[in-house]
Amino acid sequence: MANEDLQHFIEELRTRISIVDIVGAKVKLTKKGREYQGLCPFHNEKTPSFTVNESKGFYHCFGCGAHGDILKFEMEANGLPFLDALQKLSHMAGVPMPTLSAKDKEHEQEKKSLYDIMEQACLFFEKNLHMPIGAEGLKYFKEKRDFDEDIIKKFRLGYAPNNNGLMAHLKSMGIDEKDLNELGLMSIPEDKNRPKHDFFRNRIMIPITNKQGKIIAFGGRVMEKIEPKYLNSPETPIFNKRRNLYNLDKAREVAYKEKQLIICEGYMDVIALDKYGFSYAVAPLGTALTEEQIIEAWKVTPEPILCLDGDAPGTKAAMRSVDRVLPILKAGYSLKFMFLPDNMDPDEYLKCHGAESFKALMNKTKPLIDILWQKYTQDENANTPERKALIEKTLLEEVAKIKDPTVRGYYTQEIKNRIYLAYKQSAWSKDKANNSQQSSQHHTQAQTAPTPQHVAPTSVKNTYQPKTNNYTNPNKSYTNKNNNQRSTINHNISTPDTLRQKAYSENDINFGMIIAAQLIYPELIDDYEEQIFTDDIKDENLKKLYQTILNTYHNEDTAISGEDFQNLINKNHPSCGIKDLWQLEMLKKRNPFINELKKLIEKLLAENKLRTLDEEIKNLSLSLCQNFSEEDYIRQNALKQERNEIVSKYSNLDE
Repeated sequence: MANEDLQHFIEELRTRISIVDIVGAKVKLTKKGREYQGLCPFHNEKTPSFTVNESKGFYHCFGCGAHGDILKFEMEANGLPFLDALQKLSHMAGVPMPTLSAKDKEHEQEKKSLYDIMEQACLFFEKNLHMPIGAEGLKYFKEKRDFDEDIIKKFRLGYAPNNNGLMAHLKSMGIDEKDLNELGLMSIPEDKNRPKHDFFRNRIMIPITNKQGKIIAFGGRVMEKIEPKYLNSPETPIFNKRRNLYNLDKAREVAYKEKQLIICEGYMDVIALDKYGFSYAVAPLGTALTEEQIIEAWKVTPEPILCLDGDAPGTKAAMRSVDRVLPILKAGYSLKFMFLPDNMDPDEYLKCHGAESFKALMNKTKPLIDILWQKYTQDENANTPERKALIEKTLLEEVAKIKDPTVRGYYTQEIKNRIYLAYKQSAWSKDKANNSQQSSQHHTQAQTAPTPQHVAPTSVKNTYQPKTNNYTNPNKSYTNKNNNQRSTINHNISTPDTLRQKAYSENDINFGMIIAAQLIYPELIDDYEEQIFTDDIKDENLKKLYQTILNTYHNEDTAISGEDFQNLINKNHPSCGIKDLWQLEMLKKRNPFINELKKLIEKLLAENKLRTLDEEIKNLSLSLCQNFSEEDYIRQNALKQERNEIVSKYSNLDE
């Protein structure tokens, strides 16, 4: 099937099938004017921000940015591969699918083959678990973990023998050693005198799946007393450990309904929770919780619960997650923390106390602000003014890392309140505040913490002054709050609008170059899409072009060359503006290698980030000159530190 035939077929499906019917099968829709509205199926929300436009044939969520047509909805919402989604829609429309050409079949087979190999490996491990060679592994699951056959079957648990059996089995099926090595199923020692061998040996095996339920990797727990106890598949063409969460394919639907998602420390915790009825648990894959995994969890629920063992490693894991989540916090999205007592893991706790007790703990989670406060105040010596000042400085510098200005403002206010209550009140004020808190009940911590301006004794100087959001021209005179005329001040600082306009135009030139690189090598979209937000592109034509490029790329199920990709976009969207992208012609003449373009993109992204930081630093300088604010001062220092780190990294990009 040629690309032209495929596009005609997809257009025919869009014409015959109402997108309202497709989306309405999963989402309850209400007619609002010319559009339909409902709760987004891609992230947990209480107020509808998800719209469906029947006349234009697309859906869009103003909350999480999800956007697409009937085909993309079937793939994303129902977890169907491209061809399976086409097949389903063709049945609904009563239109037979075009015949696949030999080239199409070859491309499809290449993509499927890696998943097929992993499936065969999983079947091999499952079979060995129930053979005499896997008796020790089966005993571990049934006696040590108390997993019955239903649980073993549901999670497809298995056993890897210590005889290189997997390598022999898969090679007997005609599978090439190159694929086995690429998928992390076989190890080839650097010492050529040592033989090749199975990557997993004498381990109980836990298959790891993607959101569509396809096996992409394995985790293996050792049966001997050797390290590491757990061994995970390496990075492969189909497995990125930073972006995936174990069990998300099974947990997602249940989590949507329960409006809960538990993030545990490991595989066994997830399986144990499922055994007790908590089927909405996931886990990172051998790493600390990453930003990408947090964002994946937020697509399911805005405040997932991080369930941690109540021991020292569990506490450390909580502190690490604070560092990961702080910069990406946004309104309504955070983490909640749940610590199990007596150094227990979920399996041990559930065996001792049962599911109802675990549910009760889920209702007593700690908010992120508490963990941040604990990280920098617990066990810290604060018996001198200098040490108190250091704690305050450190906390406010951490809060300054939050990129969302609204969330950052509330965190700053809350930290200031806590600092005041903990360190700055006189003994008389503390007693008064404690009596006041005991005599009234409040729903939130922000309500129980009195602001420094209201309760501070007159002897305590309050340096914080609320800043205005309206910038004034630094070349004009202005008055203070007592209406006393002040003299003209000229700081020779450009106005924010001028800085913004200049930074935006230079950033868009770089974005144009990045987009051109992705048109030449479409696979670069996967590498850098998450670092490029369309809202950062200020030129509307360039923004529309990039959205068209992304939509076209994600509608392609098979790999596509840069030339074919450009032709496909020009054919389906002739007025999209590719021909006006001068950066594309420039790069074509250079005919660069993909690694060269990766370096270029890294540099351009760093340049854009530096310009944005410079803009905000200069704006803060202007604001500080006019009306000093402690919050602005701390924020400015944090931005300068971030800028220095990027400059240091940027200077090494050419090496």
